[in-house]
Amino acid sequence: MSVVRSKICGITRIEDALIAAEAGADAIGLVFYAKSPRSVSIQQARDIVAALPAFVTTVGLFVSASREELNDVLAGVALDLLQFHGDETPAECESYQRPYIKALRVKPGDDIAQLAAPYAKARGILLDTYVPGVPGGTGAVFDWSLVPSDLPQPVILAGGLSAGNVRAAIEQVRPYAVDVSGGVEVDKGIKDAAKIRAFMRAVGRS
Repeated sequence: MSVVRSKICGITRIEDALIAAEAGADAIGLVFYAKSPRSVSIQQARDIVAALPAFVTTVGLFVSASREELNDVLAGVALDLLQFHGDETPAECESYQRPYIKALRVKPGDDIAQLAAPYAKARGILLDTYVPGVPGGTGAVFDWSLVPSDLPQPVILAGGLSAGNVRAAIEQVRPYAVDVSGGVEVDKGIKDAAKIRAFMRAVGRS
């Protein structure tokens, strides 16, 4: 099996970012969505990014953000990748001239291939669990059997992952990457070093 990449999302503290990097995470996620308990300010994000070692991808998560809001973040934070978690169209995602991934919230009966098709230029499709009124970070697992094996874009699997189930998820879905937030926390936005390390061991990266 090829190497499965990993992202620790919802980072709000420098120490958590450094633990994620030390444990072998390929990327960290910074949430720029004020309604999220894991949201960070531009200054917080800038400080976290500045503390990271080389070769850790910085991902900014946005939920139907205005162009002004997103441009302010891009001007203030060195982000490598944009993650769109709202109702952004393909044209909107592409308009920032930055590499991006598109998140889809999966519910029973969804045709993932059809939903992902318009985002052909996305560097990956992140699959999260649909919960009404919540754009992500729900801690709920969706039906992995809905994930097509031949999606053109790399699959980033999210939604209720933890050290206890991520190996089973990888073996069933065979994703390009896995994404965790609540599954490695002691509280929303506050990561647990032991849980991060256990998750990365289960992924097979440490």
